[in-house]
Amino acid sequence: MTVKTAIVPATHTTPPAKFSHGVRKGNILQVAGQVGFLPAVPGQPPTVVGPTLREQTLQTLANVRSVLEAGGATWEDVMMLRVYLTDTAHFAEMNALYDDYFADLKEAPAARTTVYVGLPEGLLIEIDALAVLG
Repeated sequence: MTVKTAIVPATHTTPPAKFSHGVRKGNILQVAGQVGFLPAVPGQPPTVVGPTLREQTLQTLANVRSVLEAGGATWEDVMMLRVYLTDTAHFAEMNALYDDYFADLKEAPAARTTVYVGLPEGLLIEIDALAVLG
């Protein structure tokens, strides 16, 4: 039986409920929805990187990458990304930021779905990922 392992990067705060930032079982790694929080500071609550979509998108992608790396994966292993936006008006800007972020990859990083949701106040974007290693 393959063991399921919780992934908690040192850069992340403890989740506010009973879940992990990522879970790996065998060669599958699921990254939980990440948002634009700055790296954790012990004893302090999570802090949003800034109010703009640009700041939050780039920090969110960095946070997803941190979980991938802590689970032994890279962007090359990602099969699916889900992007959650709070405003349909942010779609074009997010796409441009996304394309710039992944410009060095030979192929698109993954299949992607984008949906519109409500997030806690101040948060504009959330991204989760599914990676298959090996």
